Amino acid sequence: MTPIPHLAGLQALAADYDGFILDLWGVIHDGKRVFPHAVETLRSLKAAGKRAVLLSNAPRREAVVQARNHEIGLPEGLVEGIVTSGEEAWRHMHDRPDAFHQGLGRRCLHLGGPRDRSMREGLPYDFVESAAEADCILNTGSAEEDGSMAATEEALALAAGRDLPMVCANPDRVVITGGRREPCAGAIADRYEALGGRVAWHGKPFAGVYRRAMEKLGIADKARVLCVGDGMETDMVGAENAGLHALFILGGIHQDDFGRNDQGGVDPVALLRVADHYEVRPVAALDRFVW
Repeated sequence: MTPIPHLAGLQALAADYDGFILDLWGVIHDGKRVFPHAVETLRSLKAAGKRAVLLSNAPRREAVVQARNHEIGLPEGLVEGIVTSGEEAWRHMHDRPDAFHQGLGRRCLHLGGPRDRSMREGLPYDFVESAAEADCILNTGSAEEDGSMAATEEALALAAGRDLPMVCANPDRVVITGGRREPCAGAIADRYEALGGRVAWHGKPFAGVYRRAMEKLGIADKARVLCVGDGMETDMVGAENAGLHALFILGGIHQDDFGRNDQGGVDPVALLRVADHYEVRPVAALDRFVW
């Protein structure tokens, strides 16, 4: 079986592509600071005449995420824009373009922490405090700082019993923040579906966000666009679903899933095994998003 090429930097294949769809968390920053090597890589792409768009499963609107990026050190002008799962979820809840979202009702229970409150702004819903009062659920993640999920589990059980529809604004199951793993909205949505609940998923690996990212890139030829990310079930599967090539970042959420050889490098057999599990085949892998 042909191994996935393990490259020293993005420069080795940059000439093959005109546009890049880049994961944000784990590739550009760790939630607390922007990686200096990622900034330099973005500058190199810009200097080479390439176009880049950030594609994030952040459960927040794009303007909020963009402001946060600048706050933690991402310079302006290096990318063509940003697409977030939160923005897509917000638009669907606001515009109600299909039967699922038309059936959300007006009273909404928001599962999420304080930093996600901006998702409520501009939505035509009355936000309530319990599943007993709600017609639907907006899921941006857990608000329980101790990680117990006890209150969330109780709310999910009640909501499932009432057949409340849920909008999941972040399909990620886990994220690494400053080196620490934390559960995401996707894990809550998984649990809700296991209880029999109905969920509308927005973000990677689903098609809507890739269509918007391609529009922002302004590149029609999919063969000239490369997706870069550190998540197999979101970034790699999403690229596969969208008919796009993908580059896998080894030092992200899967960093503990690969064995190491005697020189400390990634075991190529282990990498293939993980890729086969998700039925994807990245064109190459990098340790980090470096030029």
